[in-house]
Formats: sequence, structure tokens, C-alpha cells
Amino acid sequence: MFSSLLITLREGLEAALIIGIILGYLSKVDQKQLYKHIFIGIGLGILASIFAAVMFSVFTGGFDGKAEQIFEGIVLLVAVFILTTMILWMNKQSKNLGSDIQVKIDAAVGKRQIWGLISLAFISVFREGIEIVLFMNAAIVNSSTENSLIGAVLGLMIALLIACVIFKRTAKLNLKKFFQLTGALMIFIAAGMLAGGIHELQEAGILPIIIEHVWDINGFIDENGPIGSFLKAVFGYNGNPSILEVLAYFTYLAVTLKLFFTASPQNLKKQ
Repeated sequence: MFSSLLITLREGLEAALIIGIILGYLSKVDQKQLYKHIFIGIGLGILASIFAAVMFSVFTGGFDGKAEQIFEGIVLLVAVFILTTMILWMNKQSKNLGSDIQVKIDAAVGKRQIWGLISLAFISVFREGIEIVLFMNAAIVNSSTENSLIGAVLGLMIALLIACVIFKRTAKLNLKKFFQLTGALMIFIAAGMLAGGIHELQEAGILPIIIEHVWDINGFIDENGPIGSFLKAVFGYNGNPSILEVLAYFTYLAVTLKLFFTASPQNLKKQ
């Protein structure tokens, strides 16, 4: 539940903030009559995201046995790649997010390109929607569908609440620190997804096992117990991982965390 909540919280807030920047800037340049085009783009983006989720569900429902393990493994690995690039990109670009969007709005308004505004809103929502669909399907591999959906709904509700508070300026949130904190947490979640993807492909016989169990601590924290189930759902915990899972997990953490904190806005400013 926590991993799906964090995913939808971050993605939902990112989309809400981008839309907020668009609406706020249109208001600033006295173009409120263009709001309706932004709302059209938002609606189309939501509908397209729902359609993508349904199609993904229909497509994945036809697998079983070894094919299902291979597909789940591939989904996890693809999710890790996209999630990692998204986290690193957002961490690096968060400082100039508002100004970049304003440049695009100026170009669309200056040329009266209504479809340009609709497309900007649509892409902003649909991009986050697609990422949520992919990441949620990857998260469900390590958790139950019901818990993942509950976490996803809670995450979106919290994201909308935070966005509303920010827009009304009744409170101030340090967005750089927020995205850095959630980004670091999601790197650990992605590491678990990576290990989980390798595990699924090993189960399917695609990847070699080499050493099946580097250690077995299920007697201490059972991966099927209350605490173990939580850790498995959030961070991909495995009480008896293979050597390949362990190497992939810690190598990914070491490399990605170094890139993440090296490219943080504070460090970029010092360069």
C-alpha cells in the first residue's frame, strides 16, 4: 500500500503542480478565458490514462505460468528504468520547472494555438497517468491488488489536497525537499522492483540462479509475515534472495543514490 501511495502521491502532485503553474500563469497574463482549454486537456488526459489502464489490465490478463513470470519480470525491469530516469530528471529539472512551462505557454498564447494549450495540459496529465499505470502494475507484483488500489487512491487524494493548499497559499511546502525525499524513497522502492524482476526471470528460467540463497532470515523476519509482507510490498524484501538479486539491489542503490544526490539542485547551484 505504501509504495503505491508514494507513487501516486508524487506523480499526482507533479501533474497538479504543472497544471497549477499553467493556470496561474494564464491568470497572471490576463488570459483566464483560456482556462476551459486547459480543463479540456486535463479531461482528455484522465480519459486516456483510464483507457491505458484498462488495456494494460486486459492485455496482462491472458498470461499464466512461465509466461506470466516472464511478463511480470519484464514489467518490473521496465518500470525500474522509467522510474529511475524520471526521478533523476525531476530532481535535476525541478528548479526550472515553472519557467520552462511558461515559455511553452507564451508560445501557444502568442500564436493563439488553442490546441497547443490543450496538448500541454493533456501531455502533463497523460504522462503522469501512464507512469502511474506502469508503476502500479509493477507494485502489484509485490502486493495485493486491493491494498495497492487503496494506497493509490489515498496518494492521489493527498496529492490533490497538498496542491490545493499550495495554490491557495495558506501554507508553504518546500517542493525541492519534498521531491528529494520522495525521490530517495522511490529509489529504494525501485531497487526492490529490480530485485523482484530478476527473481521472476530466475523463476522462469531466463536468468541463471548461480547461488540460490545467499542467506535465509525468514526465521527472523518472515517475508510472508506482517512485517515481512509490508517490507516486501514496499521495498521488495526477500528473506532468502539469490546472489544475483543481492548484487543487483546494492549495485543499483549505490549508483543511483550517488547520481541522485550529485545532481541535486543544491549541488548543481554550487557548480
